[in-house]
Amino acid sequence: MKILVTGGAGYIGSHTVLSLLNKNFDVVVYDNLCNSSEESLTRVKQLTGKTVEFIEGDIRDKEKLSSVFTAHKITSVIHFAALKAVGESSQIPLSYYQNNVHGSICLLEVMEKFGVQDFIFSSSATVYGEQNTAPYVETMTLGRPSSPYGTSKVMVENVMADFALANNKFRGVSLRYFNPIGAHESGQIGEDPKGIPNNLLPFVAQVAVGKRDKLNIFGDDYPTKDGSCERDYLHVMDLAEGHVAALNWLHKHDTFAGVEAFNLGTGQGISVFQIVNAFEQATGQTIPFDVAPRRAGDLAAFWANAEKANTELDWQAKRNLDDMMVDTWRWQSGNPNGYRKDDGIS
Repeated sequence: MKILVTGGAGYIGSHTVLSLLNKNFDVVVYDNLCNSSEESLTRVKQLTGKTVEFIEGDIRDKEKLSSVFTAHKITSVIHFAALKAVGESSQIPLSYYQNNVHGSICLLEVMEKFGVQDFIFSSSATVYGEQNTAPYVETMTLGRPSSPYGTSKVMVENVMADFALANNKFRGVSLRYFNPIGAHESGQIGEDPKGIPNNLLPFVAQVAVGKRDKLNIFGDDYPTKDGSCERDYLHVMDLAEGHVAALNWLHKHDTFAGVEAFNLGTGQGISVFQIVNAFEQATGQTIPFDVAPRRAGDLAAFWANAEKANTELDWQAKRNLDDMMVDTWRWQSGNPNGYRKDDGIS
């Protein structure tokens, strides 16, 4: 079976490609490198001793996409390619809808053209919106997210549902996950944002390695145990293995048609202050920080009920918070500039 992974050179994508290769899947990666590096795939090949074909391209380029399906007998698609910063999405919403929603539709159109039915979508816990209360379960009605990023994920899930009604062969899985952190235990691949990190732990790690002066914690007056936002932080390798589990679930249920959603998470909310403290304890580094105003689009707290994935996908988060901190520091301290060889800040 040959798996097309869009956005496969990115943070979650590269770890998933590694997991797929280790399970003997053939993989083709399609990525426009807007927030990723081909070097991640070079290292994945070194870690696995296996090959992966890389094509640079944008998911909105249907002609380029079609050439990939023509050249390769793709059996399934895992779709990561998306813009993903909650705060940024409130500043440039049209770019998020153009890339995340229109791009996903282009991909589904090309899949339909080539008769490829199996589709695993990298969704988000933000689809539950502000109306639903944690812990989130898959039976909840999709909400109205507080950011265009979250709304774009809801829109794609709705597109998948409508497409499944019109195409009784379509087999879609939406994986709704929370906050992936950490890195592969080798320290060779990890999260390498271009420019200023939008996510918490990469920023913490860059402060620890001396690339940033201090951390800004956005709000300490939320209705949580310590006033900072609480999230369901999940080790990226657990998340990657969740995508492989979803693919295996599709292959096992060969008569399934339609769309199924699964939460991937630990079931535990961890605050920003707890993350900072855990990082300091695990690494011995001191993280200076200031408290800044709240960011637009941030919810106070959310975490997963992952029982459905535990039961049906035979998946569970196995790595703990200390693993997430230690693996992050191994990656960042060994690669202070990420995949780049220069010592400047892009």
